[in-house]
Amino acid sequence: MRPAIVLLAVILAGCGARAPQLAEPTRACPGPAPAGEVALRGGTFLLGAKPEHDDEGPPRRVTVAPFSIDRTEVTNAQFAAFVIATGYVTLAERRPDPALYPGVPAGKLKPSSLVFVGAAGLGSGDPALWWRVIDGADWRHPEGPGSGIAGRERHPVVQIGYEDALAYARWKGRDLPTEAEWEFAARAGLDGARYEWGDEKPGPGQPRANSWQGVFPAVDTGDDGYKARTAPVGCYPASAFGLFDMTGNVWEWTRDWYGAPGDPGRSHLIKGGSFLCADNFCYRYRPSARQPGPPDTGTSHVGFRTVKRGGGR
Repeated sequence: MRPAIVLLAVILAGCGARAPQLAEPTRACPGPAPAGEVALRGGTFLLGAKPEHDDEGPPRRVTVAPFSIDRTEVTNAQFAAFVIATGYVTLAERRPDPALYPGVPAGKLKPSSLVFVGAAGLGSGDPALWWRVIDGADWRHPEGPGSGIAGRERHPVVQIGYEDALAYARWKGRDLPTEAEWEFAARAGLDGARYEWGDEKPGPGQPRANSWQGVFPAVDTGDDGYKARTAPVGCYPASAFGLFDMTGNVWEWTRDWYGAPGDPGRSHLIKGGSFLCADNFCYRYRPSARQPGPPDTGTSHVGFRTVKRGGGR
């Protein structure tokens, strides 16, 4: 079976898609980026919830062993250090293997990644058209050629596939979290709460995370300070566990599979929602929410953080 995203890149090759223009932020981030990790002693908690979406329930009691987890999402600066040290090349930067695409001319196979461009720019209400496969989009050029990470060293790295995230984690002597570890950390002791901070719906007065305000995908009012784009890590209040951006900003990879074992369409699970999550469409910036990640490349709203098992407080 051909990887779906790269096959889409073949179909759309030569479409001339350009990087979207990013609105300037209106919120300043206090102080330097939070660093380090938080050690958690683990425990038994309620995983999942009465489902807002079918795949979130039923809730069940699970136990996680002690582990530590990164205080923030991995940043562009941190990932750049990994690439400099190892020479690693991400999925989005590699030319696809022609053996996986019999009958497709090798010249049409290009490194490509998905970039959100929005219905307003496409004049369409079709969700499939809110994204474009853009040649040359990768972690150094998150929205494609003409974009870059200069000045965004503190932003979470994106355009990262599952195997890219795992390679970084292993370089650090760490791993990606399981769904249970990730959700235990995100809930910060508030067992069964709707949101990371409790049951109170987030409002524009005191933004708690980088998400979408307004009617998705046409209008993001940017009340949280960042309109349709990532925010630097650590801009919003920390959780009770001292963790940042477990809600919104970028989706985060986990080790677990989405879907039943043996399902050919399965992918690794992502958690946490992103700057694109809005109540009227996604509503997945809650700890219990989950969805499959892109199976064969990166996108402009998926990143990760790492864990190390053992220890705890």
